[in-house]
Amino acid sequence: MDLGISGKQALIFGGSRGMGRACAQQLSQEGVQVVIAARTEATLAQAASEISSLTGSPVRYVVADITTEAGRDAALAACPAPDIILNNADGPTPADFRDLTIEDWHRALDAMMLGPIEMIRRTVDGMIERGFGRIVSIVSRSVKTPQGELCLSNGARSGLVGFTAGLARQTVRHGVTVNNILPGVFATDAQRRHIRGMLEEQEGGATFDQLWEERGRNNPAGRYGRPEEAGALCAFLCSAHAGYITGQNILIDGGAYPGTY
Repeated sequence: MDLGISGKQALIFGGSRGMGRACAQQLSQEGVQVVIAARTEATLAQAASEISSLTGSPVRYVVADITTEAGRDAALAACPAPDIILNNADGPTPADFRDLTIEDWHRALDAMMLGPIEMIRRTVDGMIERGFGRIVSIVSRSVKTPQGELCLSNGARSGLVGFTAGLARQTVRHGVTVNNILPGVFATDAQRRHIRGMLEEQEGGATFDQLWEERGRNNPAGRYGRPEEAGALCAFLCSAHAGYITGQNILIDGGAYPGTY
């Protein structure tokens, strides 16, 4: 299927690793002019080079931290008029909320709510003027099935989801859609950090390898999600064919969510 977005401009946060990189690669494969943003130049440079080699389309990169004004400025200097924005930030490690400080909460909000909202604020009107825009945020299944140890993610990501729900109804008539991807357990570095954090919270008990195997096996699909599966979903949501899909929170979790709706 031709997704109808060749030549569009995309700014992909968290594009050097995991699901963000998979999204960048799939969009580049579709002929989108991709700029990936993250905080570490070495991994960005490697990802940009590898994606370019795989897709045959040049991928640029910018060192940018979505939580800071300087980082957001740098990202927009590299991609001033994006048609596609992907908000994507690592979640914090598991923690008991009793152990968290107000600074911990501020960092979580900056990464998973306020930074993405600020990027949307600075780009959405340009999308409206051009008559096309796709805003996608990778959040977490925790906004639908909260987990006790993910209190920072539960709160901050739910704030972003609530904000985008209202915005999505205002922009869709102008060709701009706003949607969220809710991944379950995926075979990524972020998932590995999450499991290590769980092991730190519970002294003794299972090893990393045991817990890793168990989490994949216990999913209804019997495995972890592959980053490229999230990339394909993102690409379709960004396509010319998805203009009637907006304000949605789309689970991609191997059937782990137990509800009907």
